Amino acid sequence: MKLPLLRSRSAGAVVGLAAALILSCAPVRAAQSYPEPAGADSAGFVPIFDGKTLTGWAADPKYWRIEDGMLVGFVTPETLLKANTFAIWRGGAPADFELKVEYRISAAGNSGINYRSVELPTPAFALKGYQCDIDGASRHTGNNYEERGRTFLAVRGQITRAMPDAKRAIIGRLGEKDALAALVKKGDWNQVHLIIRGNVFTHLVNGQVMSVVVDEDPAARRASGLIGVQVHVGPPMKVEYRNFLLKTLPVIAPAPTK
Repeated sequence: MKLPLLRSRSAGAVVGLAAALILSCAPVRAAQSYPEPAGADSAGFVPIFDGKTLTGWAADPKYWRIEDGMLVGFVTPETLLKANTFAIWRGGAPADFELKVEYRISAAGNSGINYRSVELPTPAFALKGYQCDIDGASRHTGNNYEERGRTFLAVRGQITRAMPDAKRAIIGRLGEKDALAALVKKGDWNQVHLIIRGNVFTHLVNGQVMSVVVDEDPAARRASGLIGVQVHVGPPMKVEYRNFLLKTLPVIAPAPTK
């Protein structure tokens, strides 16, 4: 049986579903009660990138530039990376929030959007923390990956609990793998929408819920942190970002566990 795809405009709807799954502790197939995607709704969102300069951001100019209103990350044959590098937003360390951003990436590209992250002293412009995966082949886009940490917390199509001792439990399904992948436009613009509330982290791409993580490891999880976008180690590539919109939300307590 094919699973229905979950599309949502409401942070509360997604967080509420995850909380219900935790309390029941029963694997389920996706509910059908999700409203339509938000579309152009931007109430409460503020831009955090002016499209003209790197004001408010920090990045290595060897790998990042401003071009036609976009923040562009790139690697050439002459500038291959030895470690992942980030353009880091310096405007704060959000706790609970929503972030919307559009991206376009080359076929061989590998990138991601980090949040609730900490900057490392070395190498320069390195982040450790949660990441919404992005790649040109769309093998990983929408995953929740902890950079320099616990690695994959949820792959596309999963609702998971991340527990102490690096344990992870799948508690729900968001759709069929191929159907979810088909919603990501290769070589074209896509929108990522992150809904980060308490210890529930929801990744949407083009209005589709791709992954949900409930982080139940108090020793490993972070309650707030930096936002940044990544250029990954690998072959020459290019990734373009535009229209960064951030909405700060009231802080809520972590979802209860059972």
